[in-house]
Amino acid sequence: MIPEIEWLDTPAVFREGQLPAHSDHRYYATEAEMALQKSSFEQSLNGTWQFSYSPNAASRPKNFFQTDFDAEQFDQITVPQHIELAGYDQFHYINTMYPWEGHEYRRPAFSEFNQDNFTGMFSAAEYNPVGSYLQHFDLDPALQNKRVIIRFSGVEQAMYVWLNGHFLGYAEDSFTPSEFNLTPYLKAEDNHLAVEVHKRSSAAFIEDQDFFRFFGIFRDVTLLAQPETHLDDLWVIPEYDVNQQTGQLNLQLHFSGATRRVRVTFKDQENLLFSDELTSAPTVEQHYDLEQPVVAWQNERPYLYTLQLEIMTDEGQVIEVIQQLVGFRKIEIKDRVMLLNGERLIINGVNRHEWNPKTGRTISDADEAWDVDAMLRNNINAVRTSHYPDRLSFYDRCDQAGIYMMAETNLESHGSWQKMGAVEPSWNVPGSMNEWEPAVLDRAKSNFELFKNHPSVLFWSLGNESYAGSVLEKMNAYYKQRDATRLVHYEGVFRATEYKDTISDVESRMYATPDEIKAYLDNSPKKPFILCEYMHDMGNSLGGMKSYIDLLQQYESYQGGFIWDFIDQGLLVEDPVTGQSELRYGGDFDDRPSDYEFSGDGLVFATREEKPAMQEVKYYYGTDK
Repeated sequence: MIPEIEWLDTPAVFREGQLPAHSDHRYYATEAEMALQKSSFEQSLNGTWQFSYSPNAASRPKNFFQTDFDAEQFDQITVPQHIELAGYDQFHYINTMYPWEGHEYRRPAFSEFNQDNFTGMFSAAEYNPVGSYLQHFDLDPALQNKRVIIRFSGVEQAMYVWLNGHFLGYAEDSFTPSEFNLTPYLKAEDNHLAVEVHKRSSAAFIEDQDFFRFFGIFRDVTLLAQPETHLDDLWVIPEYDVNQQTGQLNLQLHFSGATRRVRVTFKDQENLLFSDELTSAPTVEQHYDLEQPVVAWQNERPYLYTLQLEIMTDEGQVIEVIQQLVGFRKIEIKDRVMLLNGERLIINGVNRHEWNPKTGRTISDADEAWDVDAMLRNNINAVRTSHYPDRLSFYDRCDQAGIYMMAETNLESHGSWQKMGAVEPSWNVPGSMNEWEPAVLDRAKSNFELFKNHPSVLFWSLGNESYAGSVLEKMNAYYKQRDATRLVHYEGVFRATEYKDTISDVESRMYATPDEIKAYLDNSPKKPFILCEYMHDMGNSLGGMKSYIDLLQQYESYQGGFIWDFIDQGLLVEDPVTGQSELRYGGDFDDRPSDYEFSGDGLVFATREEKPAMQEVKYYYGTDK
């Protein structure tokens, strides 16, 4: 496989050599490791890397991946980190437009305005910065003589990867883990890892979210060794009978390697409920009926069961241990009302960007834990992962905290259909362009495969503000065909009503007034109504929240919504005059075009101090308790 710089220009190439997405379960060599949450199969590559910044692809060090390349002139950078926060390039915040508007004329490949003239759009651009990363590493003894995968948990926006001079692959989809097989070229010592990251590619047309436009390796980089028999993928499908309060457990397991024994145990929070022994095979499907009533998972009582799988040799030696927390719950729609475990679902929700005022979207475990605690103490029971998949650990936290999740696919193409405030979808992507379909469906598939085991995920969301078209229609069909245990959400069909019957299980809108909501619900509605964004919390906002909360008592089919949004996107910088640290927002960095203070519309400041508006949220979101 020979890498091509022109891959940046076409949506037809979005993954090369990248391994398929799979469940996000962790695995350990022993139960003792599992108890400590520290796996000897994992080796972190976070830390100091060698680095070179180039303003465009033409000026990048093209042969830096070669093992004899002299990198003496390279700088150093911390991984994970946004390249802009390491002192390169320009901070840039923008909401609805594309970041190049006013600087470059661009239309998406295969649109009626750019059928075949897109080669060089990004690969030959005068401005499209490149980060060239180098890391030398020795393999930990515990990883040697095993199949070894490298996982990049988040890289914006397009990356090429080499090991010891050999090309491994290419990946886009900035917020979804990308994995590559290192094994054929891996050595015990002195491995030469090279990663080339481009700020923009054709993916920029469908990653037009309301945020600062960073690039680089901004989440963890990890080596993952696999033992001789390995559980590649796990899907736990719990079924809950609301009337009988009983449960069934369906397992779909995919193994690689030698055939082994697999011990299965299932426990509630006090007792062993059953154990079994299976034989590993490429695919194993197993069904269990639970004899006793089960406790349903929900916000007020996020009760979790524990499934444990132990892969053993014929002699009984454990070689891999997996533990998966399981929640029994049922989400459904009856008579235009969403029900969770037979009861009407009320969403007291918030939209959340990942954010830290010093490190941007490179956040810590402490940041994540604080966010969940803040939600719980302020009666927030739901979160929309706006507008991309979050760090893997956040889904575990929401399972354990009982926070309902709307798991959003990494898709937004706002600037392709809304221009100067008007709806004008003449070159909307992905729209109904067949050439964009594989890339977009791949994002939906990755979102599903990663997070399918999390009881907190009640909704698969197709993405955000991308208008509509046959491609999103196929995304909806994929989720419905693949997973009957959850609902599918998308808001954009409000503007393209011809797709209302084929996209989204719910009527979802942004910033509809109470009167507009009443008009929908008084006119023979087909679907329950939620607000995926409302109460835009910029400045002295949230004063009208009562008018929305009152609707919950008036209409069963109105079921709440998600406030925009949770945390300000503000960056702490040192003022050059006073020397003091201060928060700055969009437009404060001479970034143009910019949407300025729209980056500051959270319920908490970027420094994670609650704003007065949070008192309103806590009060009204607590009225139904």
